[in-house]
Amino acid sequence: MRIVAVEEAFSVPGAIRQEETIRQHMAVPDAIKQEWFRRLDDLTELRLADMDANGVDVQVLSYSTPGVEVIEDPAEAVAAARRINDHLAKAITAHPTRFAGFATLPLQDPKAAVVELRRAVTELGFKGVLHNDHVRGHYLDEPQFRPVWAELERLGVTLYLHPAVVPADNWHVFDGYPVLVGPSWGWTATTGAHALRLIYGGVFDEFPRASVVLGHMGELLPFQMARLDSRYDQVPAERRVQHLPSYYLRNNVYVTTSGVMSHAALLGAVHAVGVDRVLFSIDYPFESSAEAVGFLRSAPYTPADLASIAHGNAERVLRL
Repeated sequence: MRIVAVEEAFSVPGAIRQEETIRQHMAVPDAIKQEWFRRLDDLTELRLADMDANGVDVQVLSYSTPGVEVIEDPAEAVAAARRINDHLAKAITAHPTRFAGFATLPLQDPKAAVVELRRAVTELGFKGVLHNDHVRGHYLDEPQFRPVWAELERLGVTLYLHPAVVPADNWHVFDGYPVLVGPSWGWTATTGAHALRLIYGGVFDEFPRASVVLGHMGELLPFQMARLDSRYDQVPAERRVQHLPSYYLRNNVYVTTSGVMSHAALLGAVHAVGVDRVLFSIDYPFESSAEAVGFLRSAPYTPADLASIAHGNAERVLRL
């Protein structure tokens, strides 16, 4: 069975000058961090060997967090994004049957982000965009980002909304419990809330052909759909959008399996949004390729549905 993995991280040493400082403060054992960073910086030897050993045909590569979202100066963000995208394009050119890519955008400058998006898709051949949550505390439902959504819709490419390692703010409920801040809960809560801002902010009413991808089983939003809909009649009339929240989750959102190797969760997500909207991901190098592929191959689905999750949906959505 062909396997396409769509949330697979890489890094470019020195591209983000703040990166090393942020990495040093990550609450992860040093041995694990060093192995992550070794694999993030590698785009051929270690990565291709891992793919071959586990039967992964294609990785759709995206720049790891921390990314350009941590850069304060817009001009610096523009330069860093171009450097990262050019680096990735060279890797894809060298291995066109094994790699595809998501662009990095300097959203600190929305006009420049539109220009870079157009270049990344039309000249470099990228399949969409991956962005790490907020833009120095700003969210993508805000008016200044509407031109970016217009260009995403015009080009017919998706935006993968990914968690950011540096939060926009600090939640007191996490005080004293750093384990809650990151991937175990905090990232899901903040990224899922960001996606809901896009829905309630009318982004998909204004750009109905735009879409986002949410990792980690849709940041758990598929499991909250009934609750979101049941509370929607309490939203003031002037703040309502055209459809119930579940409509947008089934029509403008795609879900990936990254980092959630649970058949119960997969069954729930497929039941909620449909088998044609769920894509396989590993979250390399932060998760085990062997475990993720084993989880996929043993999922309780017909061969046709399993093929859709493993590769068919990614090929259709990303035009691979």
